[in-house]
Amino acid sequence: MAADSPENFRLTVLNPGGRDPEQQFHGVPAPGEGPHPPINFHAFAACTFGAFHRDTRRALDETTPVLLLLRSDFRAPERALTELKREGRTVAVSLKETGLHQIAHQLRDPAKLSRFMKIVANADGCIATTPEAAEIYQRVRCKRERATVAFIPTPYPIEDQRWDFSVPAAEQSGIFIGTREWDVASRNHFAALLVSRELCETTGELVTVVNLDGYKGRRLLGKLNFPKGKLRLIEKWKAYPDYLRDVARHKIVLQLDRSHVPGQVAGDALLCRIPCVGGDGAIERIAFSKTCGEGKTISEIASTALDLLKNAELHAAVVAESQQLARERLSFEAVRSQLANLFANAQGTSAIEP
Repeated sequence: MAADSPENFRLTVLNPGGRDPEQQFHGVPAPGEGPHPPINFHAFAACTFGAFHRDTRRALDETTPVLLLLRSDFRAPERALTELKREGRTVAVSLKETGLHQIAHQLRDPAKLSRFMKIVANADGCIATTPEAAEIYQRVRCKRERATVAFIPTPYPIEDQRWDFSVPAAEQSGIFIGTREWDVASRNHFAALLVSRELCETTGELVTVVNLDGYKGRRLLGKLNFPKGKLRLIEKWKAYPDYLRDVARHKIVLQLDRSHVPGQVAGDALLCRIPCVGGDGAIERIAFSKTCGEGKTISEIASTALDLLKNAELHAAVVAESQQLARERLSFEAVRSQLANLFANAQGTSAIEP
């Protein structure tokens, strides 16, 4: 077996100066094990049995290729890239926040934009967790070495039975709202709540909303006049496994998000084995292509949600298809292979400019 084969490939994810916990992944942790669940960028380390670090020197000690996350004002990542390349590491980069609204917000400052352009140009490659981010990286790199830019979705441990949070269909009821931000226009949280209220009135299904805005959020929700006793609020942060257990008790996850994010809401739905309806995240477009919101009107999404709430056979078919697609493209095994291929193409392609 070759040292650079997908089976042997290990990756270090570096978030210089960040606050996310450092972690070694000698195996896939069970739910509740370790300081951080194997999701989002920690999942890239977990699926390769690699490591997640905040300190560049500790990342260098791993002697593996590095995925460098770009955050804050990009000063720390810029310094880290110089140090990593000096030591001969193969380095791919990725923005840590990759929704379209998040990218626009980060790059509206001239100094940050200048650093971003330089970092992306000098890295050996770029990993994009959305197709839209991949197009941005490709254009920054001026069409050269496009094989070293890849859209690789954040993986989920679909193949690990310990991460199967499904419950029997007879124990599922209600609609879980996937968004929670009133003040981010592209989330369309208000519109999603209106759709869920209509579905609640039609079907009698309970609606669950995460409200972390306290009194202000409760006051806003109160103005929507949900049927009495049909609105359930989650108002405290929960450990990730406990949160998934909550989600899994519902029939569907509903949102109208138009942010083109990586799609953790849909990833959570995959682990819970329930349909995700209405968003346009990368994972939704892969695993829930028939129920996602890409190219659909709000009325069409509401109709899809209603069908899933009423038709058990359709519900089961959507879940089965999403699991098959996830195993093919979003599982730890599938994404490990994608990462290995990207770094094989990227090895030694760029050097730091003087």
